[in-house]
Amino acid sequence: MLGIMSRDEALTLSEEKNLDLVMISPNAEPPVCKILDYGKFRYENQKREKDAKKKQKVIQVKEVRLSTFIEEHDIQVKANTACKFLQDGDKVKVSLRFRGRELGHTDLGKEVMEKFAELCSEYATVDKNPVMEGRVLTMFLAPKTDK
Repeated sequence: MLGIMSRDEALTLSEEKNLDLVMISPNAEPPVCKILDYGKFRYENQKREKDAKKKQKVIQVKEVRLSTFIEEHDIQVKANTACKFLQDGDKVKVSLRFRGRELGHTDLGKEVMEKFAELCSEYATVDKNPVMEGRVLTMFLAPKTDK
């Protein structure tokens, strides 16, 4: 903290120390500057950003497709697949397409979705309840968070 000084004084002071004068907050009154090694400052910022990027987990959305009249074993196999995706930390989009006359029996499709959500309840929470979008009933499952 060197206090308020003119621009020329700050520049000469930074040149004496072989460092750079960096404007931190130009909109402040008076503007705030720092005397530092700018190359080292940029390097440390890049390193910090790189470490933050490493720690991020990219969540993908995997899709599982069902049909209205799916058999018991088939729905269990699909549920196991979805559970593997959820254990890896991915979200799962469950979609059920109605074909032809099946569109008149959307209630059966919702029952299949509820059964699927129940089978995956150990690893998932329902992120978005089943919703009709045209001929497709979709639901999103998110991995359970351990708290």
